[in-house]
Amino acid sequence: MTTFPEQMRAIFDRYREEVDSAPVSLDEVAAWALMKNLYHPAPRDVAKLCRDDLAESLRQEKRVDEKGRKYRAKHSVRTTTNGHQMSLWADIDSAPRAFMEKSFAQRRKSIVDDCFQVKQDVDHFNDHNAIEEPIQIILDFIDDVAEMEAAARQRRDDDEVA
Repeated sequence: MTTFPEQMRAIFDRYREEVDSAPVSLDEVAAWALMKNLYHPAPRDVAKLCRDDLAESLRQEKRVDEKGRKYRAKHSVRTTTNGHQMSLWADIDSAPRAFMEKSFAQRRKSIVDDCFQVKQDVDHFNDHNAIEEPIQIILDFIDDVAEMEAAARQRRDDDEVA
């Protein structure tokens, strides 16, 4: 029996085979899959839907501190208790330091995982297209972060002058 993610990938692959292999919006693939009656979602638990909506809303909440920095207000830590994985949530302004250290470490790990995967993807693409100039990917974000901090400072300074 195939997993749900495998079923979704099969729909995408079938679309590419039957309709078009060019880059495509998933809105188009979804409309096609529904028209072909290929998509059959499993019933969802209302409590899980609520949990997912809460998490998405909490991730989006931003505040501005006294120095004008926009920061994320709510943070989570993934943990396992009695073999059950869950996310615990807290407000950054009242969470214990140990909780925030773990949250920041998990977010950093997620970024590293993404960087590793994009490096694997770029290397594969470059090897697969060896006659073309290789795509270069820079994984050092120090300059990017510094530029964003400078731009944020400039916006705050501009707002104070106005």
